Amino acid sequence: MTEGWNVAVVGATGAVGREMLQILQERSFPVASLRAMASPRSAGKTLPFGDTEVEVEALSGADFDGVDIALFSAGSSVSEAHAPRAAKHGATVIDNTSAFRMDDDVPLVVPEVNAHVLDDVDTDGGSIIANPNCSTIQMVVALAPLQQKWGLERVVVSTYQSASGAGQAGVDQLVAELRDWAERGGGADDRPDRGGDAFEHPLAFDALPWIGSTDDSGFSTEELKMVHETRKIMEAPSLSVASHCVRVPAVRSHSESLTVDLQQPVDVDGAQRAFARAPGLRVHDSPADNEYPTSRLAEGNNETWVGRIRRDLENPETLHFWVVSDNLRKGAAWNSIQIAEQLFT
Repeated sequence: MTEGWNVAVVGATGAVGREMLQILQERSFPVASLRAMASPRSAGKTLPFGDTEVEVEALSGADFDGVDIALFSAGSSVSEAHAPRAAKHGATVIDNTSAFRMDDDVPLVVPEVNAHVLDDVDTDGGSIIANPNCSTIQMVVALAPLQQKWGLERVVVSTYQSASGAGQAGVDQLVAELRDWAERGGGADDRPDRGGDAFEHPLAFDALPWIGSTDDSGFSTEELKMVHETRKIMEAPSLSVASHCVRVPAVRSHSESLTVDLQQPVDVDGAQRAFARAPGLRVHDSPADNEYPTSRLAEGNNETWVGRIRRDLENPETLHFWVVSDNLRKGAAWNSIQIAEQLFT
């Protein structure tokens, strides 16, 4: 056990980067020194960390000499350009982008599900570890106890993803649309009629059934991430996964509706017990008392919430349930720091 590690947060001024700084502090992670890195336009700004302020340095001119842990969350192109450079200088890189997730030589990790793959990581530096997509993370946390007890046959998921999944620009667009609507009197005819920087269409008062780009399959990149990443994390290359990803006008936290076909019959009480015993999951499931997971309930905490648990009316091997998690925390910053804790504390 060391007295502390030299940590760099890349993308420190972004929504996820700020959450990383906050969680490092909350967890009393053994930080000997902290460096905050971002784009040149952010260089010179300061960010709070504990009782001090950390000055942001431009990533383009920064070296990684002496950095033990580099937490990246600044976009795939940035990670592709700079994560290998950090690893070459001896840092263990934990990357929150899609840049390396499907690389056969890069572990894709959700600690509650597949922490064992970290056993082969050399903590002396030079390794890159990938953080999965936010929607994938919360889903596999909920799927893991079902896989262990009943076996998985097929997963069908529809996501309801918040504006913050598109970064601060997504939140800014949603807030601007709502403010503009309120200033214009709030009538039905005064709803926003065009998109902004983050979304091609207005998000306020609507749901956008499209996240990402596409290929010849017709599925969006967000939907394909959930398919391929789930198979890799759960070590189930032939698992059938179908996804439909939707953006909704919540500020924070993603929600998911799941229908899962299992290899054996399941009962609701057994499923609730399995969820309740699983690490990182919290059951909130009493609809008659208006108790079920919501975006606001999940906001600001690290757990993945599950509720609306019910067995299919016709198929005893099929389970339906609802999953919610804070996309900036468990879906990004917290998962990254869990990986760091697994390796370094």
